[in-house]
Amino acid sequence: MARAGMERWRNRLALVTGASGGIGAAVARALVQQGLKVVGCARTVGNIEELAAECKSAGYPGTLIPYRCDLSNEEDILSMFSAIRCQHSGVDICINNAGLARPDTLLSGSTSGWKDMFNVNVLALSICTREAYQSMKERKVDDGHIININSMSGHRVLPQSAVHFYSATKYAVTALTEGLRQELREAQTHIRATCISPGLVETQFAFKLHDKDPEKAAATYEHIKCLKPEDVAEAVIFVLSTPPHVQIGDIQMRPTEQVT
Repeated sequence: MARAGMERWRNRLALVTGASGGIGAAVARALVQQGLKVVGCARTVGNIEELAAECKSAGYPGTLIPYRCDLSNEEDILSMFSAIRCQHSGVDICINNAGLARPDTLLSGSTSGWKDMFNVNVLALSICTREAYQSMKERKVDDGHIININSMSGHRVLPQSAVHFYSATKYAVTALTEGLRQELREAQTHIRATCISPGLVETQFAFKLHDKDPEKAAATYEHIKCLKPEDVAEAVIFVLSTPPHVQIGDIQMRPTEQVT
């Protein structure tokens, strides 16, 4: 169903990073349902290709375009934006969803684990943001939107050593989103910046974090009724559907039963 306020986005292009599963896939699907052209990127695109076929057979008015991109590699990101420029003119909405966690603690974690998190959660997000803004600017798009999928871990530090460095990268996202909002104002543009900060969402996230302990990963989602990826996608649609003079800075959302 077309959502009130989403009509102006019909046939425009949204980039969704980390679109192969979880929140990214749910956001990509929701945007295609609203009639957008969506470039969904990830390191492996098999799942995105399947989702694109599903969307097409369901008769959704938009289209999903899979794109293979390793977000830890700046050259990959730049070539993706170049391909979008050549084939689709440019990006009107950038949804920085890709993120990862490694169980590397502050006292004994590996530097490579820290770098993996920083490269994707902070640097890739910043590169995509910069390139999306430049794409909008060169086409004189003044109503674009950059949405960072943040986390409640960007607002409070849990007493769990395995996620402390991850939390630091998400605090960075909180600062980057507000800094972006300020720079967009300085540039006298009406492009908006928002972050969405979910608590516990039932995805493959915990299974990747605790990849050596699948029982611990499964237990993460068993003790309460978690958010679903579709709940976060719904928040994205809400943010995009607000009138151009309304800017949502942050949506903090948790499962009702989540304590911290």
